[in-house]
Amino acid sequence: MKRKDDKLVRFISISESHQAFGLPAPQHPLISLVHFNEGNPFNAEMAPIYDVLDFYKITFITKNSGKLKYGQDYYDYNEGSMLFFAPNQLVGTTEYNSETYCYLLLIHPDLLLGYPLAKKIREYGYFSYSSNEALHLSDKEKAIILSIYQIMEQELNNGVDEFSQEVVIAQIELMLSYVNRFYKRQFITRKTVNDDILEKLESILDDHLNQKMLHLGVPTVQYLSDRLHISPGYLSDMMRSLIGKSTKQYIHEKLIEKAKERLTSTELTVSEIAYELGFEHPQSFSKLFKAKTNTSPLEFRNSFY
Repeated sequence: MKRKDDKLVRFISISESHQAFGLPAPQHPLISLVHFNEGNPFNAEMAPIYDVLDFYKITFITKNSGKLKYGQDYYDYNEGSMLFFAPNQLVGTTEYNSETYCYLLLIHPDLLLGYPLAKKIREYGYFSYSSNEALHLSDKEKAIILSIYQIMEQELNNGVDEFSQEVVIAQIELMLSYVNRFYKRQFITRKTVNDDILEKLESILDDHLNQKMLHLGVPTVQYLSDRLHISPGYLSDMMRSLIGKSTKQYIHEKLIEKAKERLTSTELTVSEIAYELGFEHPQSFSKLFKAKTNTSPLEFRNSFY
């Protein structure tokens, strides 16, 4: 564990994390499942303002009254909310009140070595979402997740044998698959909010392309997510769920639309159009255009004459 001005703490092992928060040593060095409740309250006074973990952290809130402070901000983490953090991600400390109960699952990547989940877990985008992009479970979904946590809790507390790791990893994989399904449901059920985001996204992108912001270059996923105050991963996953395209694919689509417009309505050269759209090198523009349309910019222009 490394401290810096008593504000930022890096936890290298799960055991270090337990020790810092005044918890008993974990049953297994590579995985820990702690149930904070009335009989085992979270000690917020011992928590650093921010920490960085060398392992995965999954929080499942089973009961909450009021807002919780996460890092420097307050959010409405309702009963049944889940948050996900990957190794080396900066994690703000959550301040729980006396009536907040949750499960805290810590998973070291070494636990998964030799299992397909070691690779698969890195493909779940929700581990890179921001703290205000939590998963909010329905009652039915909450019951499913709770049942999985209870199986893991029982397995870890009943003593480790030769089958324990395989059983626990199978439960983790099952839970993450359900979470992937539930997030996609959330994108759909929050359609009004997400439609507003899509409208803002289109407006930002149109302004960028119409105003010829050459100094900003070709718009990127990071640029759009910063403007929308959404994490890049959440934005792209939301886009895939709603329109079947990632944010990058959507950007490319808008670039090609604008390029076709300029090619057919102006006498600008291909290089001039490329620079207008923010490309530093015309060759990059021509390569993208051909990849998306199966024709070069000049061939496309000449087809109209």
